Amino acid sequence: MNEIVKTDNLEAINGIRLMITDKHKKVSRIKTPKPYIKKKMGMEYVEYNYMREVADKEFPGWSWLVIKTELAGGEAYIVHGRLKWYDEGIWREGDVTAAHRIQKKRGTNEFVDIGNDVKAANTDAIKKAFNMFMNIADDVYKNQVEETTLSGEQKSEILKVAKKISTEKFDQITTFIQEGDIYGGNFNSSLAKLERVANAQD
Repeated sequence: MNEIVKTDNLEAINGIRLMITDKHKKVSRIKTPKPYIKKKMGMEYVEYNYMREVADKEFPGWSWLVIKTELAGGEAYIVHGRLKWYDEGIWREGDVTAAHRIQKKRGTNEFVDIGNDVKAANTDAIKKAFNMFMNIADDVYKNQVEETTLSGEQKSEILKVAKKISTEKFDQITTFIQEGDIYGGNFNSSLAKLERVANAQD
C-alpha cells in the first residue's frame, strides 16, 4: 500500500514539474515590446512596469520582501530580497541580491539623492528576481548572459589590479562588477584604465 502511495505521489510530483516547466517556457517565449527595452552603458534592460505587469498576469499573488540592505563602501547600495510566487499550485520562493551605484555630485563625495539610489537598488533586485525565477524578459536578458558575464579569470585579473591601487578601489570595482557596470563588452577598456592608474603609482 505504501509503495502505491509513493508511486502515485511521484507521478503527481512529476506532473506538477512538467506543468511548471511548460508554464515557464511559455513565459520565456513572450516577446518584450520594443518600447519597454532601454539601454544603459551599452547594455539592454527592460522597464520595471512591464515586468511587473507580466508577473501580475502570469503569477498573480506574488510578493516581495526586503531581507537586508547595506551600504557598500559608500559606492553602492545593496538590497537582498525574496520573491514569493504561486507556481501551478505550489508556493515557491527565491532570494536575489542586487547593487545600485550611488550617484555623487561631481568632484565630491556628497550624495545626489540617496533615497533614489535605495529605490533603484530595490527595483533592480525585483527585476532580477522576475527574470531569474519567472523567466520574464528572457528574450532580452538571456541573450546577454554569455556576452556580458565576466569569467572567473577576468574578475581575478581586474580585481588584482584594483587591489594594487587601493582597498577602496578594490571595493569599488567589486561593486561595479556586481552591478554590471563592468562586463564582457567593456572589460578590456576598464582593465586598461585601471592599469594606467596603477602604473602611475609605481
